[in-house]
Amino acid sequence: MDPIPGIYTTPEKVVQDALRSSCRSISYTYTEPTVYMEYARDCATLARENGISNVFVTNGFMTEESAKFAAEFLDAANVDLKGATEQHYKQICGAKLEPVLETIKILHEMGVWLEITTLLIPGLNDSRGALEFMSGFIASVDPKIPWHISRFSPTWKMTDRPPTPVESLKLAEKVGKEAGLNYVYLGNVSLGEDITACGACGGPLIVRRGFSVGENRITKDGTCPGCNAPFDGIV
Repeated sequence: MDPIPGIYTTPEKVVQDALRSSCRSISYTYTEPTVYMEYARDCATLARENGISNVFVTNGFMTEESAKFAAEFLDAANVDLKGATEQHYKQICGAKLEPVLETIKILHEMGVWLEITTLLIPGLNDSRGALEFMSGFIASVDPKIPWHISRFSPTWKMTDRPPTPVESLKLAEKVGKEAGLNYVYLGNVSLGEDITACGACGGPLIVRRGFSVGENRITKDGTCPGCNAPFDGIV
Protein backbone atom coordinates (compact mmCIF):
# COMPACT_ATOMS: atom_id res chain seq x y z
CA MET A 1 0.00 0.00 0.00
CA ASP A 2 1.33 3.44 -0.93
CA PRO A 3 1.99 5.75 2.01
CA ILE A 4 -0.50 8.51 2.69
CA PRO A 5 0.83 11.69 1.03
CA GLY A 6 1.81 14.51 3.31
CA ILE A 7 4.49 15.75 5.64
CA TYR A 8 4.38 15.29 9.40
CA THR A 9 4.19 18.59 11.26
CA THR A 10 5.08 18.77 14.93
CA PRO A 11 2.71 20.37 17.43
CA GLU A 12 5.41 22.98 18.04
CA LYS A 13 5.39 24.02 14.39
CA VAL A 14 1.59 24.09 14.25
CA VAL A 15 1.50 26.53 17.14
CA GLN A 16 4.45 28.55 15.81
CA ASP A 17 2.64 28.97 12.48
CA ALA A 18 -0.54 30.04 14.30
CA LEU A 19 1.39 32.62 16.33
CA ARG A 20 3.17 33.88 13.22
CA SER A 21 -0.19 34.39 11.53
CA SER A 22 -1.71 36.09 14.62
CA CYS A 23 -4.38 33.39 14.86
CA ARG A 24 -6.58 33.52 17.94
CA SER A 25 -7.59 29.90 17.60
CA ILE A 26 -6.74 26.61 15.93
CA SER A 27 -9.54 24.60 14.36
CA TYR A 28 -9.14 20.84 14.02
CA THR A 29 -11.23 19.97 10.97
CA TYR A 30 -11.57 18.62 7.42
CA THR A 31 -10.52 15.26 8.80
CA GLU A 32 -12.59 14.07 11.75
CA PRO A 33 -10.39 15.22 14.68
CA THR A 34 -11.21 12.26 16.89
CA VAL A 35 -9.10 10.02 14.62
CA TYR A 36 -6.00 11.97 15.68
CA MET A 37 -7.15 12.75 19.21
CA GLU A 38 -3.74 12.46 20.89
CA TYR A 39 -2.07 14.68 18.29
CA ALA A 40 -4.85 17.24 18.67
CA ARG A 41 -4.37 17.14 22.45
CA ASP A 42 -0.64 17.77 22.09
CA CYS A 43 -1.24 20.72 19.75
CA ALA A 44 -4.05 22.11 21.90
CA THR A 45 -2.07 21.93 25.13
CA LEU A 46 0.79 23.87 23.60
CA ALA A 47 -1.62 26.31 21.97
CA ARG A 48 -3.26 27.14 25.28
CA GLU A 49 0.15 27.80 26.83
CA ASN A 50 0.56 30.44 24.12
CA GLY A 51 -2.87 32.02 24.55
CA ILE A 52 -4.48 30.30 21.54
CA SER A 53 -7.92 28.70 21.78
CA ASN A 54 -8.86 25.30 20.34
CA VAL A 55 -11.92 24.27 18.31
CA PHE A 56 -13.13 20.86 17.11
CA VAL A 57 -15.31 20.53 14.02
CA THR A 58 -16.62 17.04 14.58
CA ASN A 59 -19.34 14.53 13.78
CA GLY A 60 -19.70 13.99 17.53
CA PHE A 61 -19.64 10.19 17.24
CA MET A 62 -17.57 9.59 20.38
CA THR A 63 -17.54 7.43 23.46
CA GLU A 64 -18.24 9.11 26.78
CA GLU A 65 -14.57 8.74 27.68
CA SER A 66 -13.31 10.40 24.50
CA ALA A 67 -15.80 13.26 24.79
CA LYS A 68 -14.63 13.99 28.33
CA PHE A 69 -11.00 13.66 27.22
CA ALA A 70 -11.51 16.21 24.42
CA ALA A 71 -13.41 18.60 26.66
CA GLU A 72 -10.33 19.02 28.82
CA PHE A 73 -8.44 20.87 26.07
CA LEU A 74 -11.22 22.37 23.93
CA ASP A 75 -12.63 25.86 24.13
CA ALA A 76 -15.33 25.34 21.50
CA ALA A 77 -16.76 22.70 19.18
CA ASN A 78 -19.03 22.64 16.17
CA VAL A 79 -20.86 19.31 16.21
CA ASP A 80 -22.76 17.92 13.22
CA LEU A 81 -26.26 16.74 14.05
CA LYS A 82 -26.94 14.92 10.81
CA GLY A 83 -30.43 13.59 11.40
CA ALA A 84 -33.24 12.82 13.81
CA THR A 85 -33.45 9.02 13.82
CA GLU A 86 -31.28 6.00 14.42
CA GLN A 87 -32.33 4.72 10.98
CA HIS A 88 -30.95 7.85 9.30
CA TYR A 89 -27.64 7.53 11.11
CA LYS A 90 -27.32 3.82 10.34
CA GLN A 91 -28.25 4.00 6.65
CA ILE A 92 -26.65 7.33 5.68
CA CYS A 93 -23.81 7.76 8.16
CA GLY A 94 -22.94 4.22 9.22
CA ALA A 95 -23.13 5.38 12.82
CA LYS A 96 -25.59 5.84 15.70
CA LEU A 97 -27.54 8.89 16.83
CA GLU A 98 -27.51 8.39 20.61
CA PRO A 99 -23.72 8.76 21.10
CA VAL A 100 -23.84 12.07 19.19
CA LEU A 101 -26.60 13.38 21.47
CA GLU A 102 -24.60 12.30 24.52
CA THR A 103 -21.45 13.98 23.21
CA ILE A 104 -23.33 17.26 22.83
CA LYS A 105 -24.57 17.00 26.42
CA ILE A 106 -21.13 16.12 27.80
CA LEU A 107 -19.26 18.89 26.00
CA HIS A 108 -21.83 21.43 27.14
CA GLU A 109 -21.77 20.21 30.75
CA MET A 110 -17.98 20.48 30.77
CA GLY A 111 -17.99 24.11 29.65
CA VAL A 112 -17.12 23.79 25.96
CA TRP A 113 -18.86 26.45 23.84
CA LEU A 114 -21.05 24.54 21.41
CA GLU A 115 -22.54 25.22 18.00
CA ILE A 116 -24.54 22.64 16.04
CA THR A 117 -24.64 22.22 12.25
CA THR A 118 -27.21 20.26 10.25
CA LEU A 119 -26.87 19.70 6.51
CA LEU A 120 -30.49 19.74 5.38
CA ILE A 121 -30.98 17.04 2.72
CA PRO A 122 -34.28 16.84 0.79
CA GLY A 123 -36.29 13.77 1.72
CA LEU A 124 -33.88 12.61 4.43
CA ASN A 125 -33.91 15.02 7.37
CA ASP A 126 -36.03 17.99 6.29
CA SER A 127 -39.48 16.94 7.52
CA ARG A 128 -41.14 19.06 10.19
CA GLY A 129 -40.91 16.12 12.59
CA ALA A 130 -37.16 15.79 12.08
CA LEU A 131 -36.66 19.54 12.42
CA GLU A 132 -38.72 19.64 15.61
CA PHE A 133 -36.71 16.78 17.12
CA MET A 134 -33.31 18.32 16.32
CA SER A 135 -34.19 21.87 17.34
CA GLY A 136 -36.03 20.64 20.44
CA PHE A 137 -33.06 18.58 21.54
CA ILE A 138 -30.67 21.50 21.12
CA ALA A 139 -33.01 23.80 23.04
CA SER A 140 -33.30 21.22 25.84
CA VAL A 141 -29.52 21.32 26.29
CA ASP A 142 -29.30 25.11 26.05
CA PRO A 143 -31.34 27.55 23.90
CA LYS A 144 -28.20 29.69 23.59
CA ILE A 145 -26.50 27.03 21.42
CA PRO A 146 -26.46 28.33 17.81
CA TRP A 147 -27.96 26.05 15.15
CA HIS A 148 -26.46 26.31 11.67
CA ILE A 149 -28.71 24.90 8.95
CA SER A 150 -26.73 24.31 5.76
CA ARG A 151 -28.02 23.92 2.23
CA PHE A 152 -27.23 20.58 0.55
CA SER A 153 -25.79 20.39 -2.95
CA PRO A 154 -25.62 17.03 -4.80
CA THR A 155 -22.05 15.77 -5.11
CA TRP A 156 -19.75 12.76 -4.63
CA LYS A 157 -21.81 9.75 -3.54
CA MET A 158 -25.14 11.54 -3.23
CA THR A 159 -26.19 12.95 -6.59
CA ASP A 160 -29.71 11.53 -6.61
CA ARG A 161 -31.23 14.45 -4.70
CA PRO A 162 -31.71 18.10 -5.63
CA PRO A 163 -30.24 21.07 -3.78
CA THR A 164 -32.17 22.02 -0.67
CA PRO A 165 -35.05 24.35 -1.55
CA VAL A 166 -34.84 27.76 0.11
CA GLU A 167 -38.36 27.15 1.44
CA SER A 168 -37.06 24.13 3.38
CA LEU A 169 -34.28 26.22 4.92
CA LYS A 170 -36.76 28.89 5.95
CA LEU A 171 -39.04 26.24 7.48
CA ALA A 172 -36.10 24.89 9.50
CA GLU A 173 -35.30 28.42 10.68
CA LYS A 174 -38.93 28.93 11.72
CA VAL A 175 -39.07 25.61 13.57
CA GLY A 176 -35.79 26.37 15.34
CA LYS A 177 -37.08 29.69 16.59
CA GLU A 178 -40.38 28.10 17.63
CA ALA A 179 -38.34 25.64 19.71
CA GLY A 180 -36.87 28.60 21.59
CA LEU A 181 -33.40 28.70 20.05
CA ASN A 182 -31.87 32.16 20.30
CA TYR A 183 -29.55 31.82 17.32
CA VAL A 184 -30.48 30.10 14.04
CA TYR A 185 -28.38 30.62 10.90
CA LEU A 186 -28.80 29.51 7.29
CA GLY A 187 -25.63 28.39 5.51
CA ASN A 188 -24.49 27.70 1.94
CA VAL A 189 -27.07 30.19 0.70
CA SER A 190 -27.15 33.98 0.35
CA LEU A 191 -30.37 35.63 1.47
CA GLY A 192 -28.98 39.08 2.20
CA GLU A 193 -27.66 40.13 5.59
CA ASP A 194 -27.19 37.57 8.35
CA ILE A 195 -27.64 39.14 11.77
CA THR A 196 -26.71 37.92 15.24
CA ALA A 197 -29.23 39.60 17.51
CA CYS A 198 -28.93 40.09 21.26
CA GLY A 199 -30.70 37.25 23.08
CA ALA A 200 -32.06 39.76 25.63
CA CYS A 201 -33.23 42.84 23.71
CA GLY A 202 -33.12 41.64 20.11
CA GLY A 203 -30.82 44.44 18.95
CA PRO A 204 -28.26 43.68 16.21
CA LEU A 205 -24.84 42.61 17.50
CA ILE A 206 -23.07 41.27 14.41
CA VAL A 207 -24.10 41.95 10.82
CA ARG A 208 -22.63 39.63 8.18
CA ARG A 209 -22.74 39.70 4.42
CA GLY A 210 -21.74 36.30 3.14
CA PHE A 211 -18.48 35.40 4.87
CA SER A 212 -17.65 39.02 5.70
CA VAL A 213 -18.50 40.86 8.92
CA GLY A 214 -20.05 44.19 8.03
CA GLU A 215 -20.51 45.40 11.59
CA ASN A 216 -19.56 44.12 15.04
CA ARG A 217 -21.31 46.06 17.80
CA ILE A 218 -20.30 43.84 20.75
CA THR A 219 -18.50 45.94 23.35
CA LYS A 220 -14.97 45.26 24.55
CA ASP A 221 -16.53 43.91 27.74
CA GLY A 222 -18.46 41.32 25.71
CA THR A 223 -21.88 42.89 26.18
CA CYS A 224 -24.72 44.27 24.08
CA PRO A 225 -24.34 48.05 23.55
CA GLY A 226 -28.11 48.46 23.81
CA CYS A 227 -28.96 46.67 27.06
CA ASN A 228 -25.57 45.60 28.49
CA ALA A 229 -26.58 41.92 28.49
CA PRO A 230 -23.57 39.57 28.22
CA PHE A 231 -22.93 38.12 24.76
CA ASP A 232 -23.61 34.41 24.38
CA GLY A 233 -20.37 33.07 23.00
CA ILE A 234 -16.62 33.58 23.02
CA VAL A 235 -15.58 37.17 22.33
